[in-house]
Amino acid sequence: MGIHHRVGKGPAEYTGHTDNVFTVAWSPDGMRIASGGRDNTVHIWDPSTCQQILTFHGHPTCVLDLAWSPDGQYIASSCTSGLVQVWQATTGMIIHTYRGHRRFVRTVSWSSDGTCIASGGDYGDNSVQVWQAFDGKHLYTHGGQYRVFSALWSPRAARIASSCFEDNVQVWDATTGMHQLQYNGHSGPVYATAWSPDGTRIASAGHDRQAHIWDASNGQTLCTYNEHTHIIKAIAWSPNGDFLTSAGNDTVLQVWNAETGQLLVSEPRLHQHWIRSLSWSPDSTVIASASQRSIHLWPWQQSRY
Repeated sequence: MGIHHRVGKGPAEYTGHTDNVFTVAWSPDGMRIASGGRDNTVHIWDPSTCQQILTFHGHPTCVLDLAWSPDGQYIASSCTSGLVQVWQATTGMIIHTYRGHRRFVRTVSWSSDGTCIASGGDYGDNSVQVWQAFDGKHLYTHGGQYRVFSALWSPRAARIASSCFEDNVQVWDATTGMHQLQYNGHSGPVYATAWSPDGTRIASAGHDRQAHIWDASNGQTLCTYNEHTHIIKAIAWSPNGDFLTSAGNDTVLQVWNAETGQLLVSEPRLHQHWIRSLSWSPDSTVIASASQRSIHLWPWQQSRY
C-alpha cells in the first residue's frame, strides 16, 4: 500500500503500485487521487494519508491514461489493448467499455459537461475518437495525425487540442470535428499539452526539450520555455492559471510562471527516473508527479511567488 505520510513541509509518497506508473490525476474535489500504470490497475487513494481506497482491475493490459469526470463520480481509463473503461469512482463498477480503438490508447479526456469523451490512439489507428461517455455511441473520428499522444478538451468551449508524433498540435471543433488551426512551433514529437484554465492559451511540450505557450485562437507563440535538458513528457497548468509544471526524461520537476516563462523552482531530488505524469491539486497547492512505481506529492507554496 502507501506510505503513511501526510502532506506537509516535504513531499509525501504513494508506493502502492507494483510496476511503473504512467498516469496520475486529482479528483475535482481534491479529496482523492487516481493513478495507473504497467501493473494493469488504477488505484484511488487519499492524498492526505497516501492510503489506498480502491483498486480497479478492469484492464487486461497496461493502463496508459485516466481522467475524472467533471463531477468526480466517474473515471475513464485507457490501456494498451485498445480499451477505454468508464467506471464508477466509488465502487469500481464498469459503466461502459469502449472498443473503437485497435491498440494503444494514450489519452482520454472528458467534455466540460461530462457527456462525451475524446480518446486518442497511438499505433494502429492514429486517430482521436469522440463518443458518448455512458453508452459509447461513436460521434466522429478526427484523423490526420500520426500516433496521437494527447487529446484534451478545452475547459470552457467545445474545442479539442491534440498532439502527436509529428511536430504539430491541432485544434478543432469538438462538436463537428472541423479543423480550426494547427500549431507548428515545435521541431519534433509533441508528447504533452495543457489548456489554460480560461481556455485562451495552450501549453505544449515534447521531444525538442521545449515548452511553448501559445494563443489558442490564432496559434501565435506567446512564450518559449527552455530550462529542461531532455525530452519533456508531461506538462500541467495550475488551476489558478498562474503557473505551469513540466517534467520528463531529465527527472527534474520544474515550476514556472505562466505569463513570463520564468523558472521559479527546479526540483531534481524527488525522482531518480523519468517523470511521466503531473497533476495539480484543485486549489493549486500540491503537485502530484509519477515516476517508476511511486507518486510524489510536492507542496507548492504559492505565496512565495
